[in-house]
Amino acid sequence: MAFLEVRGLSKSFPSPAGVRHVLRDVTLDVDHGEFVSIVGTMGSGKSTLLSLLAGLTSPDAGTVVLDGTPVAGVRGDEAFVFQNYSLLPWFSALENVRLAVKAAFPAESPADQKRRASRALERVGLGNALDRKPRQLSGGMRQRVSLARAFATEPRVLFLDEPFGALDALTRDALQQDLAQLCAGTERPVTTVMITNNVEEAILLSDRIVPIVTGPPASLGASIVVELERPRTLTQLAHDEQATHARAHVVAALTASMHRRNRPPSTGSTTALSTTEPAVSGKPA
Repeated sequence: MAFLEVRGLSKSFPSPAGVRHVLRDVTLDVDHGEFVSIVGTMGSGKSTLLSLLAGLTSPDAGTVVLDGTPVAGVRGDEAFVFQNYSLLPWFSALENVRLAVKAAFPAESPADQKRRASRALERVGLGNALDRKPRQLSGGMRQRVSLARAFATEPRVLFLDEPFGALDALTRDALQQDLAQLCAGTERPVTTVMITNNVEEAILLSDRIVPIVTGPPASLGASIVVELERPRTLTQLAHDEQATHARAHVVAALTASMHRRNRPPSTGSTTALSTTEPAVSGKPA
């Protein structure tokens, strides 16, 4: 049995035009310690799927089982990293992380909680910014606080919702490497599910990539295994045969999905898809 097991997941929402069916019959298995990226275009239902897996939203049908227990809400052994940081502006970086630590380890003394939060911030290179408030931090530093907050709680499973989409290229590259190191820790590997519309990011970080087949309603396509040694770099991926193979399969799946959605009934028009920026990288779903 997989650590995270999803069966027959469906979700719809009311809209002025009637019921909008977003996901249908989604099935997914994620093994313990595995890093899986769900890749799709803007508006394909990725964020909805992640919120269902994390227990933030309830499905219309289907089940999500984590380590043998049905998910019926947010669990204490999970962490969620958003694209928009979600930091409390009136608290320092240290206090933002300590609040999460307090919720995860309520029996610890305030001093121990503070030490745990401080260590987490030091791990992501913010040991000299503990007392700064979010407005005093750059976008990259705020996202480092978000990552520190997630890992300070020692989660068994981590959900990432386009965590680097709002960052500049240099900051994004640095944080991707930080995340890879944090998730792959030999002492306690973290089972991770990330949604992204950036194919290169998915190849850089993932053990396996699952394209989301655009609807509505959307479903998941066949998995693509990324058989590359770690650590990985974008420079390496640009010339690696396995990376090229994975990239081609992901882009082919997404392109076919876009064609099915966009093709008018009476024409055979096609849509181009790029692995660098426009169609697969941009604003989150």
